[in-house]
Amino acid sequence: MRRSRMARAAAATAQPEEAAVLALNHDGEGVVKSGKTAFVAGALPGERIRYLRGRRYRQYDEARLVEVLEPSAQRVVPRCAHFGVCGGCSLQHLEPAEQIAVKQREVAESLLRIAQVEPERWFEPLTGPVWNYRRRARLGARYVTKKGRVVVGFRERAAPYVADCQRCEVLVPPVDALLEPLAQLIGGLSIRERLPQIEVAVGERATVLVLRTLAAPDTADREALRAFESVHEVKILLQAGGPDVLEPVSERPAALDYALPEFDLELGFGPVDFVQVNEAMNRLLVGRAVELLELGPDDRVLDLFCGLGNFTLALARRAAQATGVEGEAALVARARDNALRNGLANASFQLANLATPLEPTLPWLRTGFNKVLLDPPRAGAREMLATVAALGPELILYISCHPGSLARDVGVLVSEYGLKLRAAGVVDMFPHTTHVESIALLGPA
Repeated sequence: MRRSRMARAAAATAQPEEAAVLALNHDGEGVVKSGKTAFVAGALPGERIRYLRGRRYRQYDEARLVEVLEPSAQRVVPRCAHFGVCGGCSLQHLEPAEQIAVKQREVAESLLRIAQVEPERWFEPLTGPVWNYRRRARLGARYVTKKGRVVVGFRERAAPYVADCQRCEVLVPPVDALLEPLAQLIGGLSIRERLPQIEVAVGERATVLVLRTLAAPDTADREALRAFESVHEVKILLQAGGPDVLEPVSERPAALDYALPEFDLELGFGPVDFVQVNEAMNRLLVGRAVELLELGPDDRVLDLFCGLGNFTLALARRAAQATGVEGEAALVARARDNALRNGLANASFQLANLATPLEPTLPWLRTGFNKVLLDPPRAGAREMLATVAALGPELILYISCHPGSLARDVGVLVSEYGLKLRAAGVVDMFPHTTHVESIALLGPA
């Protein structure tokens, strides 16, 4: 209590300061080192700013941007009216090409600092549309008593509240324009205070909204939900329990799928399944992965953390055999269905716990693989590195969503197993955010 009072007192007596912005931190905030380090949301490297210190910590202070005195040449006007409040994006004020440069520098710095390695070369960044790209999202919904209505959106940037958004510039149509209609819909339900979340999933031919419900809707609620479906051409599912407990509000279920035209593939997915959120970038990334692994008709490829077969099936189109391994049974079942759907007898899928080392005696592992693809979650693939190295593959392609875990794992593969980091690059999977997607290609030294 005393520390909180002291912090409030310090904030109340703080005066604006002026300084130059040196860099961006991992949250996209400007870094100022005039005296004690301060992180200033909305400030860009190279700018001279006026800022006001707020919450104080031992090593740094949080600060509010008061005025940009000398703007960066890379500063642009944010397209979204909610930028700065909504936490969905934090870099809309930075020119997209510079966003990519910032992310590549972060990957390079992580590799050098954590792994003590540099790639022999850098790939050209993979880029695509920077607006209306997001086909999967989790939105908050909340009835705000003071406003007398429901708000729908992502969480606020600096607070645990749901941002009051009328539309979203990064969601794909039609969901980009549905935030306000959804708020009005939920506001008219009897369970408006018991519906905290909306999960969005958009496929080639259908849009599905999964409404998390903490109380059962009544008959009038269901009629309103069906009417919303009809007007906006979406399908609504109710989720009262776990992710497998989904109830459609209308009789006809929605089928979700997406295409990888370069490989003549169609993949089905469920409304709460993991898929890459950026469809255009996913197509480019799959194509790049197949290209970098230099597949031929005799290659046998192991795809670890394969999900529903996004990479595995494309690899199978070019290789003799592709085996995907995944820790979630529902995704393995989905992947097997997708292999059958696309007539790929040379694609197989195995269920295994990838958070622990694999037993080398597993029959499917003993068949041998000469190429490996890793696409782990943020925690990385630390437990799989010994297994991968023991295979003695000609090439390893590591696809990462976290520079720190990528650098850690690359460091192990290089220092402990004698591999070489041949190349690395970044993928613009999440424009206007600080999320960094990257790829690294390794091979024998």
